[in-house]
Amino acid sequence: MAGEPSWFEVGVGDIERGRAFYGALFGWTFATHPEGGSVIGTPGLPGGLHGGDPGATSMVFYAIDDMDAALTKVAELGGAHIPIPEADGDAALGRFAICRDDQGSVFGLHQRPTA
Repeated sequence: MAGEPSWFEVGVGDIERGRAFYGALFGWTFATHPEGGSVIGTPGLPGGLHGGDPGATSMVFYAIDDMDAALTKVAELGGAHIPIPEADGDAALGRFAICRDDQGSVFGLHQRPTA
C-alpha cells in the first residue's frame, strides 16, 4: 500500500557512537551495509543508520509503488527532488529519494525491492 511509512533513517556524526547509543537505548541491532552505514534491526519498521552527518535529524520514508511516477507527481505539486546519490538505494533495499514538499519540509520516498 502506498503512503505508509516503510523505512526510517538516522544520521549521526560517528557511526560507532550512534550504534552504541541507539543499541543501548532501544535494544536495536545493526548489520553493516556493504556501502557503509548499517541496517537497523527493530521489532517494527526497518531502518538505516549512517555516519558523517553530524546534527542530522531522523527521516521517515513513505512507501510508493513507482519511484519515477512519484517524483513526477512531487514536481507537479510544487515540491522538489533533492538528488543525493547515496539515497538511490540498491537491489536489496529498494529505491530511495529525498524530497521537499511545496512548503519546504523534507521527506523521503521508498520503492520497495521487487524480489
